[in-house]
Amino acid sequence: MTVRAILASTIAFAALSLPAAAQTATPTKIERIGLMVQDMSNPFFSAMDKGAQKAAAEIGASVNTQDAQLDLATQNNQIDTFIQQGVNLIVVSAVNEVGLEPAIGRAKEAGIIVIAVDTPAKGADAVVMTNAVQAGERSCEYLFTQMGGKGEVLLVDGTPIQTIIDRIQGCRNVAAKFPDIKIVGQQASKNDRASGLAVTTDMLTANPDVTGIFGMNDPSALGAVLAVEQAGKSGQVKVTGVDGSPEAVAELKREGSPFIGTATQNPGGMVQEAIRIAQAMAAGKAPTERTVLIESVLVTHDTVGQYAGW
Repeated sequence: MTVRAILASTIAFAALSLPAAAQTATPTKIERIGLMVQDMSNPFFSAMDKGAQKAAAEIGASVNTQDAQLDLATQNNQIDTFIQQGVNLIVVSAVNEVGLEPAIGRAKEAGIIVIAVDTPAKGADAVVMTNAVQAGERSCEYLFTQMGGKGEVLLVDGTPIQTIIDRIQGCRNVAAKFPDIKIVGQQASKNDRASGLAVTTDMLTANPDVTGIFGMNDPSALGAVLAVEQAGKSGQVKVTGVDGSPEAVAELKREGSPFIGTATQNPGGMVQEAIRIAQAMAAGKAPTERTVLIESVLVTHDTVGQYAGW
């Protein structure tokens, strides 16, 4: 074989060996959307699905929604399935911020746009999320103010994803401004009502003089409400959360409930914004901001009647 032939053969082989990212272009139209949620038993993620279905219908696209049930391996498999199905867009609420990076890389190599919602996911083209620090700050500032600026507080934490870490940090930011507020306990729930009840019950037993509880999401906060009522402390303890969920709205309207406020999220709006960004990318317009923060608004007994909800 001549040198020229060898060179031509080498170039041809190199072209075949190029990474998929160099061979597969960004889609020019969003027609098939894969939505990945953490846990469909949480109404927050049901609201994401509703938002996705609405936005997809407006652009003539289809949506395939998959539930990870809080399992990282499941989300990795779901991404690979979406690649095989040839979706144009993956919208993902990641169970783990870093753990999906290789799978997201494979999706992008296949020419799929990947937008994270609710919490960051490394490698995604953009993330749309609530200003989680702000949500924690607004929920806890109201709680501490309603406590008269003094007393012992419990924090019902959750799974260690960035959104939840930020909410807890927001609460602690505010606590630093209230010298007579003392955080005496912090335990992680599994982000649901049952585990919120369990961890709050344990913390209340160890700290019977508590007068305030911050739940990092509404399900855990409502679990804390149950623990407070079962301990006979409804008149002693005030509880706030984050989400602005339908269940939280109902609880704010319930006479005598220890639950006094929630800082809102907009799960349907997050997905709708993610699809809007993806459409712009398909039209050749890269996102000007990689992180889009949605404002969190406080809802209380007094304002729940004006809150539109999810």
